[in-house]
Amino acid sequence: MAVKIRLQRHGKKDQAFFHIVVADGRAPRDGKFIEKLGIYNPNTNPASIDLNFNQALSWLLKGAQPTDTARAILSYKGVLMKKHLLDGVKKGALTEAQVEQKFNKWVQDKEGKISNKKDKLSSDSKTANANRLKAEKAANDAKAAKIAAKATPAATENTDAAATTEENA
Repeated sequence: MAVKIRLQRHGKKDQAFFHIVVADGRAPRDGKFIEKLGIYNPNTNPASIDLNFNQALSWLLKGAQPTDTARAILSYKGVLMKKHLLDGVKKGALTEAQVEQKFNKWVQDKEGKISNKKDKLSSDSKTANANRLKAEKAANDAKAAKIAAKATPAATENTDAAATTEENA
């Protein structure tokens, strides 16, 4: 039986989220599965991924083949990196301590990149809001100036008319 790690679609139209599952390769996309490994929600920015790391790693070590999208998700979370390092232990190229050290370094670098992206997104959002408020204030000031300009000549015309009537009298 060919076992696959793949995505199972859930949610409504244009608001899809996915379960990451282990299933028989012959089963339908949204049909029967062996085990649920996590959830992937691409609707958030950055996309949120909740994955059972150890179960995903054990299924990969047992020979389960991920689909292209599932492979990208597993790579993003570091499951494929850990599998690669553990394969090095089996071949005798690395020790368990070296694997843990390399993997922890990789995780720290990855978390730094993710936090930088989140910080950049939030600062860009704040900047965009500030620019939008400045543009709105400038538009409101321009409208107020137009209204004041319309009101001022009418007042001066009334005073001019009053002055001419006084002169005529």
